[in-house]
Amino acid sequence: MASKKIGLASWRNQPLGISILRLWLGGVWVYGGWAKASDAAFLSKAGPNSFSGQLTSYIGHSPLTFVLRHMLEHATLFAWFVMLSEFAIGIAVLSGVAMEAAILGGFSVSVILWLSVTFHVHPFFLGSDLPFAASWLALFFLWRAHARSGSRGRKTALGGIIPNLKDRREVMGIVGVAAGAVIASLAGGSFRPKLKVSAMIVKVADFPVGSTMSFTANDGTPAILFRTNAGVFAYSAICTHQGCTVAYDSLSHTMNCPCHGAKFDPTSGAVLAGPAPIPLPKINVQISGAHIIQI
Repeated sequence: MASKKIGLASWRNQPLGISILRLWLGGVWVYGGWAKASDAAFLSKAGPNSFSGQLTSYIGHSPLTFVLRHMLEHATLFAWFVMLSEFAIGIAVLSGVAMEAAILGGFSVSVILWLSVTFHVHPFFLGSDLPFAASWLALFFLWRAHARSGSRGRKTALGGIIPNLKDRREVMGIVGVAAGAVIASLAGGSFRPKLKVSAMIVKVADFPVGSTMSFTANDGTPAILFRTNAGVFAYSAICTHQGCTVAYDSLSHTMNCPCHGAKFDPTSGAVLAGPAPIPLPKINVQISGAHIIQI
């Protein structure tokens, strides 16, 4: 029975359309997981290219804003979940393990990405998430028809929406997919490039008195730099409550956390409001010649 086959056997005697969709979607999802695993910034606690930074950029522009705010509180944990899920879905589709569940997982991820990332892309077809969702849905019905034709209407052990945990092969296949996702994630970590850091932040001439800017500190974390008549000073932009990234509000002259409303004093880093227990850590900076540097 075609639907009971896994590995290379699952590719035999299936329609060409299914083969194309499996290869494309499974391959893209594995590549997506690898791109995240090998990205030095994605799993960082904060930063514009981190998962936390990406969530922050979507908040206010997505119909799932209320969900994204809660995800932001545990961004690193969700970053691992997203990466492992992409690996698992891709590996499962390519290997033929728990196919229908994996395909629906890919469809769900595409819909969530559409609602989070490309919902406001116009025209809509310029965003990739809806086409991916349609491709996953097409693969689901194609695979289901193929499975039924191969089983002659009998319930199949592999490929059902709900995995058959009584079937030893299916359980071993699911365990293998999970192990493969973890191994691939760890392997990708060994290819992460080291973050390039530099003590030089900005030229003094480009940063006059009264200026404020975000920059990346030497340890790779986001920070905020200020210059006043008294000199230059900087603070970590990681909220001391639960690690969200704060931003400077020029209207209120405070550094605000988008997660739980913590506010910090830009002249001292002290907590002005909200649940943050301690001030923002100070980052040592100074004017050295023609540049402002971190020391």
